[in-house]
Amino acid sequence: MTFLTILFDGVAYGMLLFVLACGLAVTLGLMNFVNLAHGAFAMAGGYVCAVLVNQAGWPFLAALPLAFLASAAIGAVLERLLYRHLYARSHLDQVLFSVGLVFMSVAAVDYIMGSSRVFMQLPEALQGQIDLFGVGIGRYRLMIIVICGLLTVGLQLTLAKTRFGSRLRAAVDDPRVASGLGINVPQVFALTFAFGCGLAGFGGALSAEILGLDPYFPLKFMIYFLIVVTVGGSSSITGPFLASLLLGIGDVAGKYYLPKLGPFVIYTIMIVILIWRPNGLFGRTAAR
Repeated sequence: MTFLTILFDGVAYGMLLFVLACGLAVTLGLMNFVNLAHGAFAMAGGYVCAVLVNQAGWPFLAALPLAFLASAAIGAVLERLLYRHLYARSHLDQVLFSVGLVFMSVAAVDYIMGSSRVFMQLPEALQGQIDLFGVGIGRYRLMIIVICGLLTVGLQLTLAKTRFGSRLRAAVDDPRVASGLGINVPQVFALTFAFGCGLAGFGGALSAEILGLDPYFPLKFMIYFLIVVTVGGSSSITGPFLASLLLGIGDVAGKYYLPKLGPFVIYTIMIVILIWRPNGLFGRTAAR
């Protein structure tokens, strides 16, 4: 039964990693933009949700959409003012710019919200565990699995089956031809970037109770976002999703069975997979 509990917790943690990282998969894989400030948008959503729930008394489930919208709005403003000027620049310029934003966000949040760690005040319905076939299942983690599973299916269908998804792929593959076909490429990129930031904020709100929330959140979890996208491959959503599950289960199992070496398990998995498949599980065979 211990194995089943670890498996369940690992799946919940992996789902959480995916929601946090899938926005980066969208901007990096579909827009070819290296946005290392992705964690700052996750932190923004987490703090918006925490303020609404802990201080304003909002229901947790009602505050989650506001976390998404707030992060998406911040992303839309920054995309229009700053990010769009770097789409054609080198990846090094994009990395330096986004890392600068990370440190600015850390300093701003530390000044406004303080350096104390914040946890979410969950409703009683999401606290505690339920017993299923002798396995203790946390209610909050079960909710995370359900919400993240539905979000994953919806995101995959949106990118693969809708007109917007086809326009986005066309805009990324050849912006000039896409513009000639009547596609508003800047608008498509702006909506995609805002949506990716909104997903980050939504994941930040969901993760606040499990991971905790403090001004250094973007720095502490930046490596996890990059690992998910690197291991899964940045050319699809399926890769990061499977990578998140694999890494989540491996991380939880490693910390349980090898507590002294647990933190290294996720890096070991990453190294082994990248030696086997240098472009990630579902990466393209040729570098872009």
